[in-house]
Amino acid sequence: MATSIFPGEKPDRLEEECAVFGVYSTTDDVARLTCFGLQALQHRGQESAGIAVGDGDTVTVTKDLGLVTQVFNESALAALRGEVAVGHCRYSTSGGMGNWTSAQPHMSAIDEVLIALAHNGTLVNTNRIRADLISKGVEFRSNTDSEVACQVIGYYTRETHHLTEGIKTAMEMIDGAYAMVLASPTALYAFRDPHGIRPLCLGKLPDDRGWVVSSETCGLDIVGAEFVRDVRPGEIIRINDTGISTLQAIEPQEPRGCIFEYVYFARPDSVIDGQSVYQARRNMGRILAREAPVEADLVLGVPDSGVPGALGYSEASGIEFTDGIVKNRYVGRTFIQPTQEMRQMGIRIKLNPLPSVIAGKRLVVIDDSIVRGNTSKKLVDMLRSAGAAEIHFRIVSPEVMWPCFYGIDTANQDQLIAANMTNEEMCEFIGCDSLEFISLDGLREAVGDAHSKTFCEACFTGEYPVALPDSITKNAFLKKS
Repeated sequence: MATSIFPGEKPDRLEEECAVFGVYSTTDDVARLTCFGLQALQHRGQESAGIAVGDGDTVTVTKDLGLVTQVFNESALAALRGEVAVGHCRYSTSGGMGNWTSAQPHMSAIDEVLIALAHNGTLVNTNRIRADLISKGVEFRSNTDSEVACQVIGYYTRETHHLTEGIKTAMEMIDGAYAMVLASPTALYAFRDPHGIRPLCLGKLPDDRGWVVSSETCGLDIVGAEFVRDVRPGEIIRINDTGISTLQAIEPQEPRGCIFEYVYFARPDSVIDGQSVYQARRNMGRILAREAPVEADLVLGVPDSGVPGALGYSEASGIEFTDGIVKNRYVGRTFIQPTQEMRQMGIRIKLNPLPSVIAGKRLVVIDDSIVRGNTSKKLVDMLRSAGAAEIHFRIVSPEVMWPCFYGIDTANQDQLIAANMTNEEMCEFIGCDSLEFISLDGLREAVGDAHSKTFCEACFTGEYPVALPDSITKNAFLKKS
């Protein structure tokens, strides 16, 4: 599936909110390394980008709306000098670009000392914490949960007189999914929620030049850092001129890493919990061929995330794999207002079938997920127009039945096609000849080499690892008698 590129249209896939990156080095250009790291993580958020640098005395932040390469040029990076940096790229769930104040990193003052925080995930109890902080005189510039986290860390650091204790107190108070990096003038901090829902890993620069933390290992790769380990759930890592230290700030809970990272969110060249994302996706295709076989002539993957699964399906089924759909790689998210005619053709701006390859053929089309179904329907129409004889949709994730509240853009169950239609009704709506999804057991098998044997699967099962307040759920679920 392709993300909607038109304003006002809901994207027809689950959208990650953001990525975080951090560097501590006394010898390297930490802002430049962070810029490259964010470019490697750009797939996780394309609406704003920011970098904050600590120089021993203060913290300076540059952030704006747009892609990393639009926000940062040589002069912007040259102004960011120091030994510690944190960076962020963001995808908002508010339906538009948002505004500058929602861009990260967020800043907070601890007396005369500034800190900057970048956050991947979503907190579920910030309304209460925000109200408490406002009653204590804390001022807010945005309505983001990330700023609440930054301000609560700042507030309790002033009370405890130690930043690590301020972070620890904040972690004891906040609920939800978070992987965070924080820069003080002299140190880099990294910490995760006790379930480890969102990914975060630690790497080391060559020749003991410094340390790197990243949402994914592909961020380490681009700066030449060697993967050391994942940041443990509930752990705080601090890196400064004395080296690296760790604190198990809160008791880790049953691991619940987001299983959708393997399906779609993560880059295929990343490794999460010891499992290659690319190999997991290829495994999904192999298992799907076993669970949902069909007679066909060709296997196609919807670029890009459906391609590894299509290769696996082809390998296991013996049906030839082909590149039958071309992706325009130079079109990202755009907010240029389209005409109605352009809106109707929508998906063709990103994807275009090859009639010379698919005309007269029975196709197995592999995609990562179906959320709202609109893009799948448009894709089937395109393939029919290109002459496909049959179209058999095969999806390498189970039916998305429940909204996510931990950093993914699905706020209401009535937006999810699988929660509102039977398989037969979905098949008819999309217009394909058959439609099958991998089973949840099959998906678990595909990522079975991961060290974490339990995952957050709430979007498939409705079983949420972190309790949700009524203020979040009251309008989120279908009201069925």
